[in-house]
Amino acid sequence: MRAAVGDRIVTASGTVGGATRDGVVVECPHGDGSPPYRVRWSDTGEETLVFPGPDTIVDRSEPVFVADDAEDAGGARTLTWQVEITLNESSGSTTAEATVRGLPEVRAVGHARKAPEDPEVPQIGDEIAAARALRRLADRLLAVAEDDVSAAVGHRAHVHA
Repeated sequence: MRAAVGDRIVTASGTVGGATRDGVVVECPHGDGSPPYRVRWSDTGEETLVFPGPDTIVDRSEPVFVADDAEDAGGARTLTWQVEITLNESSGSTTAEATVRGLPEVRAVGHARKAPEDPEVPQIGDEIAAARALRRLADRLLAVAEDDVSAAVGHRAHVHA
């Protein structure tokens, strides 16, 4: 069995009628992906060291991004932010809200409207609204970074995009 950070681990119960547990691999001490793994369980949020048995599978179909803000012994830092996009559509108009969850949480909105003569294809409106929200989200993150740089250096700074 091999796993990587972000893979989902699913373990069947050892008793009949017991609950199946799932969690996310948050650490793989071995570079080749062999066990044991540190897993954050979805039901409790607890992290445990897991030596998977025959009742455990690694689900790689949908990687889960793990929020981690830790430094290793060499001073390298790993940090993962999650971006969530919520789409609402009504009467040929789609609104997307993109939110980055991290420090800080930043939000942006994008809109798309179809022309009255165009056919109703919701996926296209979703794509356009989401792209516009993500573009605005990137601009907002740059503005936050610019403010942080300005505060750090003591005068107004500009971050080039």
